[in-house]
Formats: sequence, C-alpha cells, structure tokens
Amino acid sequence: MAGRAETSAPEPAGEREPRPFLKWVGGKTQLLEQFQTLLPPSLSHGTYYEPFLGSAALFFSLRPRRAVLSDVNREIIDCYRAVKTCPEEVIRQLGKHRYDAEHYYRVRARRPRKLAIAAARTIYLNKTGFNGLYRVNSAGLFNVPMGRYTNPGFQSETLFANLRACSRALQHTELASCDFEETAMRAAEGDFVYLDPPYVPVSTTSDFTSYARGGFPWSEQERLARVCVALWRRGVRVMLSNSDAAGVRELYAGFRIDVVHAARSINSRATRRGKIREVVVRNYVDGALLPCPV
Repeated sequence: MAGRAETSAPEPAGEREPRPFLKWVGGKTQLLEQFQTLLPPSLSHGTYYEPFLGSAALFFSLRPRRAVLSDVNREIIDCYRAVKTCPEEVIRQLGKHRYDAEHYYRVRARRPRKLAIAAARTIYLNKTGFNGLYRVNSAGLFNVPMGRYTNPGFQSETLFANLRACSRALQHTELASCDFEETAMRAAEGDFVYLDPPYVPVSTTSDFTSYARGGFPWSEQERLARVCVALWRRGVRVMLSNSDAAGVRELYAGFRIDVVHAARSINSRATRRGKIREVVVRNYVDGALLPCPV
C-alpha cells in the first residue's frame, strides 16, 4: 500500500510482493485501498496483532516488522506454519494432486498429520471447493462440495511464486491457534490490533457467518466489543471490520465508525448480491488515540 513503506522490511530485488494464497469469504483484498486512509500512519514501532487471520490480506499488504497472527481454526494456522517453514515441500505436495471428483472427495475425507501434506490439502481444497468456502460439519469435518473451475490454479507457477513470497513475509511472525481474546489481550500500549470477525448478519437471508468456525453468536460479538474497550484503556490502537448493522453501531458507540463498500456474493438470494456497506471501527484518528468514553 502506497505511503506505508516504513512498516515493512525492504523486499529483495526481483522478488514479488506476497498476496493471500487462500480464497476467503469476506476477505479484505478488495478493501485495501479504502483502508489506506483509516490505518495508523506508521506501524514501525509496535507489534501488529491479527486474531481472526483468514486470508491475511491486510497483513500481507502491510508486512509489519513484528506480528502475532492467530485464528481459532488450527487447520488454517497449520497451513500458514507450513508455508512459513517448508514452502518447497508444500509446493511438492501440491504437485501430487489432480482436479477430478474422485480425487477431491478422497482428499477431503483424509486428515493428514504431516504439516506440509496437510497444508497442501488445505490449499488444494480451498482452490477446488465450491466458492472457496471453508465450512465444517458438527463433527468438525470439512464438508464443502467440489466446485466447477476451468483452471483452479493449485499447481500454477504464479501460486508457487506467491507461496515463496508469503513464506518470506511470515518469517518474523508468531503464529498461534487460539481464541481471539487470548491473542488480542497480549497487545500493549503502542501496538496495533486489527480484528476481522465473522460478521453480524445483515438480513435473515445473509450467509455472512456460515463459514464461522464453531459459530460466532451475538454473545461473542459482545465479548469482542468488551475486548476492544479493554485494549483502548491500555493505549492499544484498534481497528475492526463488521457489517453495517444497527447492533454493531450500538456495540461500538463511542468509537469512530467509517463506512466502506465491498462487493460480496454470499447472500442466498442472487438479487441481493453486489456492493454492500461495511463499517470500520477505530479508537484513533490519524494515529492519535481518541479519549476512551468508558
């Protein structure tokens, strides 16, 4: 992102910048330009925390010098760990996969333990599953059906080059699979926490939380808001994304709330897909903390 070079170490000459290697419902790649004026002016002094990692679009864009990245979904975090520590083995394992239904459902049924094999499985299912969804059944087993693609891209040189770039970006990060509060409450004065939880549904036909790991009910939204206030009290800069719902605005009364517009296609009714309003909640303006109201 332009104007934020001070947040990251320089890239070696000739090496590409990292981009998300996982498709993710609600991913933030398309919002990065709108985020540019909402982020703190500099992240070079504190630590960057992202407790709902998903596709890590903002992390890969900013590439902060110090970061703690987490998600309650251990499979996703293990995938990042493999890309960080053994990208060439992940690439080699991806080369063993093929795009056909028999192979897809056989791979979907497996639960490999070796880190690189499991990561290749995660990436393969993400690239070939329907709409890039991540969904599990009541037993915690991935159950997304196979999608239809002309070229799913799980063996492309573009993907392989990006995995190597992502591996470099992850070298100075700490990765953890844990509850969002455990990660966020490690932050101290001067740090920055970005929170991208499963969204509050904007209507009865919205599927915004259908991919949430174990669900994310209203009580969790309330707990998250309390964590944001606690971080504010200790001098931590907080930025949070959510749907533009009345309940969200009520939860974050006293925070700065800005509107961004995203193209989303996960509503169950095709006529309600398209540009929608989302909110960005902050406790600072131009990097300066606002007075905490509570």
